[in-house]
Amino acid sequence: MIYHNPVIKGFYPDPSVCKVDDTYYLICSSFQYFPGVPLFESKDLINWKQIGHCLTKTSQVQLEQVNSSGGVFAPTLRHHKGRFYMTTTNDTTRQNFYVWTDDIYGEWSEPIFVDQGGIDPDLFFEADRTYFMSNGSDDFGALGIVQCEIEIETGRKLTPSRTIWQGSGGRYLESPHMYEINGTYYLLAAEGGTEYGHMETYARGSSVTGPFEAYPHNPVLTNRNLGGYELQGVGHGDLVQDHLGNWWLFHLGFRQIGQWQTYHHLGREVILTPVTFHEDGWFTAGHNGTALLTVETDRIPDEVIQTEHMSFTFANTAWDKEWCYLRHPHSNNYQFEPNKLTLIGTEVSLDQPASPTFIGIRQQDFKAVISCDVTLFQGEAGITLYMDEHHHYDLAIRLESSAYKVIERLQIGDIKSIQKEVDLGGSRQVTLVIRADNDRYHFFLHEDDKDIHLGSAQTKYLSSEVAGGFTGVIIGLYAYGRGARAEFSNFKCEYL
Repeated sequence: MIYHNPVIKGFYPDPSVCKVDDTYYLICSSFQYFPGVPLFESKDLINWKQIGHCLTKTSQVQLEQVNSSGGVFAPTLRHHKGRFYMTTTNDTTRQNFYVWTDDIYGEWSEPIFVDQGGIDPDLFFEADRTYFMSNGSDDFGALGIVQCEIEIETGRKLTPSRTIWQGSGGRYLESPHMYEINGTYYLLAAEGGTEYGHMETYARGSSVTGPFEAYPHNPVLTNRNLGGYELQGVGHGDLVQDHLGNWWLFHLGFRQIGQWQTYHHLGREVILTPVTFHEDGWFTAGHNGTALLTVETDRIPDEVIQTEHMSFTFANTAWDKEWCYLRHPHSNNYQFEPNKLTLIGTEVSLDQPASPTFIGIRQQDFKAVISCDVTLFQGEAGITLYMDEHHHYDLAIRLESSAYKVIERLQIGDIKSIQKEVDLGGSRQVTLVIRADNDRYHFFLHEDDKDIHLGSAQTKYLSSEVAGGFTGVIIGLYAYGRGARAEFSNFKCEYL
């Protein structure tokens, strides 16, 4: 059969996966967004359904005043003796912790902290022992992949943290994962930085504590030399074995906006790549060590059909699954009804590293039509294409001196500009429309059965290459201003 990457589109970076019985479970980073750590399940590796989040309570993670791309970094998902564990880093507070659950569809525990620094933590279970890894500096000052043994009930360290591998020579050694396969211990990592030089590397040894011998042909997977190929930045992966004994690598990658336009704004996405173990015990990945957008394989039965969700509305999404908030929301500012959302604004704006009245859904593909009816009673409200507090495009209705206006506003770094205003007089209800393609967003007011074009803006100014950071564009609905109140209905994001 043929499947297409990404298998999960949009800002879902740093995938980690485990298999329990006949079901695969996968989690991703969430940074400053809440709830934290999106959780998915699949029966066939290519069709994924979001079933919740791991961090759903404010007591589990500190997100107040967290800057964009701070907060919850690369998580790891593992299953041991009937219990699921998710370990991650709050990069802002510099704390590694894990939570657990016996019911993957239920609530997760309060955090258990581990006194080891670095980021991208991993848990490895062997018999009754638990090993904790991260990348950083060990108790003796050595840099690299750092490991200690912990007491799983409490997170207490049982051994000093020591560096067990320093990588293959690439910069930004990160994302360690440990596996025992046929008596050999494999240590997987990413190097090169989560950008165009990203790559996956690994080493192996006869013990969980090493020493480790690097794969002689590292990197095992990279697209760093595929100039002009849409899929770039591949790395940060996790291995999983399917029920037929085949091995796969789930890893991140991003799609640039054009063949020669090296910008990406959808975020880092989930890519699936086949892995092959050889007689000498080493494994290779992908097509000659590269990840492809289209993969032909006999490992997945032909009767498995890859499906894609092309239309997102209030009715076919769940507020606690596909939608997310900026940091911890003030719940009394959100009122949910069937096909209607009421937002109560505050004086916290989209430009602040705080929690404005905002709820958003990830942009998952380049070509889309986004529309929503907005009824404003006070203040300002509308749709924002949000990368971070310094980079977002807003299409909104606002009340000024008893008159309503529709505005198109761009914020790019330190430059904020209202590109166009349309007076509505006393009309407080509008239909806002945004048409997206690879390189531009186009903004419209829909009135009297026609679209009034307000302007357009380049997608590249919302890209990671311009804005920096590790997230992707969120399609947000927001309200702003003291006493602001707005009703949103008939929301639709349709991919073309």
